[in-house]
Amino acid sequence: MSAVKAALAIGVAMGAMSTTAWAQVAPEDANAAEEMVVVGLRQQYRGDVPLAEIPQTVQVLDAKTLDDLNITRLDAALDLASGIAKQNNFGGLWDSFAIRGFAGDENFPSGFLVNGFNGGRGYGGPRDASNIEKIEILKGPNGAVFGRGEPGGTINITTKKARTDDTFGSFAVSGGSFNNFRVEGDYNLAISDTVAIRVNGAAQDGDSFRDTVHTTKYVASPSILFKPTNTTTISYEMEFVDNKVPFDRGVLAVGGKLGVIPNSRFLGEPGDGPTRVKVLGHQLQFQQKLGGDWYFLAGAGYRDTSFKGFGTQAELGLGRQSLDNDFTNLTRQRIFRDYGTTNTSVRGEVSGKLYTGPLTHHVLVGADWDRFHIDLLQKRYRGPNYTPGSPFTPANNAINIFKPVYGQMPTPTATTINTDEVQKSYGIYFQDQVDLTDSLKIRVGGRFDHFEQTLLNRANGVLINSTKKRFSPTAGALYQVTDVISIYGGYGQGFRPNSGVNAAGSPFAPEYSKSYEIGARFAAPGDAVSGSISAYSMKKNNILTADPANAGFSIAGGEAKSKGIEVDFNAKLPGDISILANYAYTDAYWTTTSSDKDFGFLILPGDRLINIPKHAANLIVSKGFLIGENRATFGAGMNYTGKRLGETASTFELPGFVTARLLASLELSDGVKITGDVTNLFDKQYYAASYSQYWINPGAPRMFTVKATFSF
Repeated sequence: MSAVKAALAIGVAMGAMSTTAWAQVAPEDANAAEEMVVVGLRQQYRGDVPLAEIPQTVQVLDAKTLDDLNITRLDAALDLASGIAKQNNFGGLWDSFAIRGFAGDENFPSGFLVNGFNGGRGYGGPRDASNIEKIEILKGPNGAVFGRGEPGGTINITTKKARTDDTFGSFAVSGGSFNNFRVEGDYNLAISDTVAIRVNGAAQDGDSFRDTVHTTKYVASPSILFKPTNTTTISYEMEFVDNKVPFDRGVLAVGGKLGVIPNSRFLGEPGDGPTRVKVLGHQLQFQQKLGGDWYFLAGAGYRDTSFKGFGTQAELGLGRQSLDNDFTNLTRQRIFRDYGTTNTSVRGEVSGKLYTGPLTHHVLVGADWDRFHIDLLQKRYRGPNYTPGSPFTPANNAINIFKPVYGQMPTPTATTINTDEVQKSYGIYFQDQVDLTDSLKIRVGGRFDHFEQTLLNRANGVLINSTKKRFSPTAGALYQVTDVISIYGGYGQGFRPNSGVNAAGSPFAPEYSKSYEIGARFAAPGDAVSGSISAYSMKKNNILTADPANAGFSIAGGEAKSKGIEVDFNAKLPGDISILANYAYTDAYWTTTSSDKDFGFLILPGDRLINIPKHAANLIVSKGFLIGENRATFGAGMNYTGKRLGETASTFELPGFVTARLLASLELSDGVKITGDVTNLFDKQYYAASYSQYWINPGAPRMFTVKATFSF
């Protein structure tokens, strides 16, 4: 039987699930949990275990929080979460972050799930927040259920879906600094008790604090819900994205010194035009209540992404870079990229309760199949080696960083990447969370993954095949000390395939990881006050490093470790006061002696991982009050990020920073609301992340946004 037929058989036999709109903290009683299942869809890889009973750290950011803060992108939303650090975002064209110190492959966007499907795969551009219902950040060991990924945690986005219980809608218009304008719309039509249609989306156009940079974005997510019976639910959702973003590697340090040029200085070429990102995706999900506490769930997804355009960026080859010699002229490369991906997935799951004597088993059994096709073409113009003191010619493609003159656009002719890659995988997983008593719960589970990679190098006709197999176990326990306090702990293993091949033309061994976590959770009655504190330790091996025997090639030879403490706190206090606060201590470092795969710099045990602050914190406080008969809110926030390593295996650092924000809103009537916010209130110059001293992402200066929302 073919892989596709096998996958379809798995989907029919096992089932899958989607999402449901949980509150900020999961419901704690069985009736509330059951209501969530009836109204919406169960969540993939979750079973019927409420968030409050999962033996691991969980953070939830809901749509209201994002709306109150005028957050329109996923990366801005993740700034509110503990233990997540920004990474190199590939010229502003994708989301890249590390969870608890580990970031994954910097050549691809960071992985995250959308309704349980892999939404980070491919080249979909920065994720828009217009259709986000909530973001769940499940920290710690998840690989035994979710499959391949980083050991720090899993991010799952639940999107806004059609609902049959009501017809409603909203429309918002916003404008702000640097000529940024945005419109959003969301309309749900309950045609009957069994059929509903919902359409939401956004259009955005604006300049940037970065010179000459102008972006446009259009996103839409129509969905249909069909409930032929009170036990059957079918949901379809489409994803459309058309995003034009100039390729922008940011600013640089001169002789290791930051701030030599303003953060607004663009060092690429405006004539390159924007890189265009396009996405067309589909998700189909089916849920069937089998009787009693058992559910059958099935789903299929298909996502097509493309990424095409020119980009001019600083040359990192030291022999070609002139800035090291005259501290004025920056030698650059010009690159043409034409990337395309398709991702097809089928999944299935059965979940429910079993009873063995006095014990209750929350059982979850499922399988999934995935095919990821990556088609890459990249061409480059790269100037010759630079001899110190020699005059500059157009061949150097250099720009004066203090007085830039644009217009150099040499034609990329050398093909540096021309590959066609197919990754196929299937996984079978199980999980059983057992209620030993009303207070003590244990969880055991495991996942078997079969991963097959086929890579064709079209430049030389070489075809490479590789197959990897892996079983990843997990275990955890939770004990409810009182009605409001519980303690928990967990252990898990995981793996993530490495992309590319070594000097012998063989695929790299995958990264393997182990993760440990202990924590305590507090939730007052009614969830007015909740919080958690957790400690963790993770390690992984087979990280790509430079091949000491073959220059220009890599080996899977590095190891790293991350350990830390996280504290999260949420409160809704008397007097209409809301507080969101968190703190993270992250100590992420190499544990082996090796060489950096990009620059060849020596890495020693104890050297820090790039872009990971040891200390980070976030605080947002708001107060509601009445102006006449109209409700208003006013709030303020603070974000602290400590100093970070700015280039692997070097002493170059990005300084720590503190930014502040103000937010306010006024409800003019039942359906009209005005909101405003100011970010980076004190106009702090800072740097969000970097990859090298020549590729540094500058932080935005003080900016304001005003938005009017009309609901009906």
